[in-house]
Order: sequence, then structure tokens, then C-alpha cells
Amino acid sequence: MQKIFGSKSGTNKKVLLLGAGFVVKPTLTLLSEKGLEITVACRTLESAQKLCKDVKGAKAISLDVENEEALDAEVGKVDVAISLIPYIFHPLVIKSAIRKKVDVVTTSYTSPAMVELEKDIKEAGITVMNEIGLDPGIDHLYAIKTINEVHKEGGKIKKFLSYCGGLPAPEASANPLGYKFSWSARGMLLALGNTARFYQDGKTKEVPGPELMSVSKPYPTGYTGFAFVAYPNRDSTPFREKYQIPEADTIIRGTLRYAGFPEFIRCIVDMGFLSQDAQDFLKPSSKDPPSWKDTTAKILNATSSSEQDITWAISSKHTFADTDQKNRILAGLRWIGLFSSEPITPRSTPLDTLCATLEKKMAYEEGERDLVFLQHKFEIEHKNGKHETRTSTLCEYGDPKGYSAMARLVGIPCGVAVMQVLEGKLGKGLVAPYTPEICDPLREELREKYGIDMVEQTVA
Repeated sequence: MQKIFGSKSGTNKKVLLLGAGFVVKPTLTLLSEKGLEITVACRTLESAQKLCKDVKGAKAISLDVENEEALDAEVGKVDVAISLIPYIFHPLVIKSAIRKKVDVVTTSYTSPAMVELEKDIKEAGITVMNEIGLDPGIDHLYAIKTINEVHKEGGKIKKFLSYCGGLPAPEASANPLGYKFSWSARGMLLALGNTARFYQDGKTKEVPGPELMSVSKPYPTGYTGFAFVAYPNRDSTPFREKYQIPEADTIIRGTLRYAGFPEFIRCIVDMGFLSQDAQDFLKPSSKDPPSWKDTTAKILNATSSSEQDITWAISSKHTFADTDQKNRILAGLRWIGLFSSEPITPRSTPLDTLCATLEKKMAYEEGERDLVFLQHKFEIEHKNGKHETRTSTLCEYGDPKGYSAMARLVGIPCGVAVMQVLEGKLGKGLVAPYTPEICDPLREELREKYGIDMVEQTVA
């Protein structure tokens, strides 16, 4: 067992791990195996105790990060604070770390709120390492690798595509969306409303959130056993500068889903189920909640709650490509229960009420695996004028008796980054894996010690 010495107390290094999500356990276990002393902090003590059970060197506490005094007291006891809580709270943790001169690691994108603290971070002489999970994280490590190799040889990256999907394994995907929730259904559905910006053929393109599913299309990965569709995700334009590829005419980062997902989501959107407007008939205080068919009829303004009238109302709001697609989507809505007499779980808005049912019906069951599929595609123009298409691909399944693929591929890179911050390998200031100096040691350790690797192939 490797032990890191020289902490503030003169014994083993100490870390504060903030969070209770599914990615916490792989990070916690890795750091425990390295001989660190870990304080796991959650809002509720019970959640922290559950995570710490049977983990050597781990102790649980209850902590509210919005309590500045309490946060400072705990941050001041450690060498690194790991923030695996929602990203909106990261600045609170970083401000505390600045006051206490303690390093920070997160798996989240570097936000404008963090950039505002960059001067204070530098003056405090600390490291704040972000974007070191899966996406963002592993994706950066292999994008920078190939881009750097091509540039060193005098070549150019003319096109860069990067798509990632966290999905149920094919054998666990038998539901209308081909999707299961290991996190908030609300978060996934709301992400579909974000405008996408990217470069395509030298032009800046923008797709409003409501139109995202309309631009989705089949995406050939070379792995012909998968029927994926892809759509752009958020703002890809900053990556021309971050990846230092000013020569690239096309830069698109996006999401992978199984075929059929976009059409189903488009119908749900057109029906009004992504509305965040509170409705009186969806008040959580209702002692006698309405049935799903009555709720669906009200949201659609259908003439009655009969399946026939609801179907007519859906057809008036949504255009199906053909009869087969209509039958498939209606069967999916029926499977969810939207035409049934089952009572809803009212949560004020159509979106949140739908999410309550999706999270029950589309949760991972015991013994089911998840799948992570991440692929970069580079169109390369070599110094001699020859063109090459190269891919870097990560395809990993979860272990039903251990970690999910998503938890492992977010949690392990985070843990490795914590160790490298403690060892002084990643430099000071507000940093993220966008340079070979940061990426190379992280990528090599993940491959050599944990078997986390992206397979590179020339495909054309």
C-alpha cells in the first residue's frame, strides 16, 4: 500500500470528500487503498456513514457547505477538498479552500464563477483541478493526445467529432426510450432543452433546445453491433481554443442514444410534458391524486380521458413519420402508463410529475449492467497532403456486482487526479486537462494501473 506523508498534522495526507452520489464510492475506495485519511461529508450523516462502511481510513460527518464557518473548519483540517456535489456549490468550496490554502479537485466543467476566483486561487498558491471524470475528463486526455501527435508531425486536425453516451447495456434497454436512470430524470430531460452551438464546415451553427431531437441522426461508430443516434450537446465552440485546433472547420461534441430515443422525446415535448409551469391539479398536497389518463387528458386539453380521445389530441400536436412510428410511440406511452388509471405522483409541474414515474419504471434493476460508449473521430490532413480518419473509442460495461461503468469512469479519474495533486504533478492555479503536461501522467496511470484506455484506430 502506498502512503503519502507530510500533511499538516505530520501524518498521512488527509482529504475531505464532499458528496453522496454514485461516483463517490470508487473515488473513496481508491484513496483508502492509497493509505489516505478521508472525511466523507454529506448533508445527512446517514448518507456519509453508508459510504464509509467497511472503508479503511474513512470517517463520516454531516456538513452543510452553505454554512461558511462549518465548511472552513473541515476544509482547514485537510490537504485536498474533493467537491462531488452539484456544480453550483463548487465556488463555495473553492472560496473556503482559498481561505485555508487547500487544494481542490472536481469533475465538473470550469465555470465562469470559478474563473472569477482565478486570481485569488493563484495568490493562495493552491491547485484547483477541474474536468477530471469521464466527460469531461477521459475525453480530454485522448483528444489532447492525438491532437498533439498530429501537430508534432506537422499535420492538421480538419474535423473533430466527440460523442459520449451513458446507457443501459443492450440487454437492459427494453423500454421506449432505450434508457435507464442512475441519476435525476429531471436533469437528463432538462439537458435536452439546452441550445447547441458548434462549428460545421467553417461556419458557426446553433440549434435551439426544442429542435435538438430534430437534428439527431444515426451515427456510425464502426462498432456495427450498436444502433446509435447522435445529437450536439451544449457549446462546442470554445474547444477550438481549448484543444488548440484553430485549423478545424468542424468541431462537434455531443450525446449518443439508442435509435428511437429522439422520436419518442419529440412526442413527449409536443405533448407538453417538459413544461415547468406549476399546475393546480399537480399539487403534491393532493390526498387523492388524479389518474394518469386524467392528467394526460388535462395536459393535452383532450375532450375526454379515453385512450381514443387522448390519441387524437396527441396526433393534433405531434406529426408522426408514418403509421409504424405512431404505433411504436403510442405503445411506449402506454408502457409508461400515461393512458392508465394508475394514480400519478404529483410534483407540481408536468415535467416533475412525469419524472417521478420515469424514475420508478426506468431504474436499473438488480443484475443489470450499464454501458459507457465514448468516441472521438479525427479528420487529419498530414504534412504530405494525405488524409486520414482516426477514431479513439472507449466501450465499457458496468459490473452488476461492483461499480457501474459510469461510476468507475468518473470516480477513478477523480481519485487519480487527487493523488497527482498531492504529489505536486499538476501545477498550481485553476487547471484542467488541456495540456500534455497535465494529460500525459493522468492518462498513463489510468491505463497502466486501472485499465482505462481508449482504443485508437485508423478507419479511412
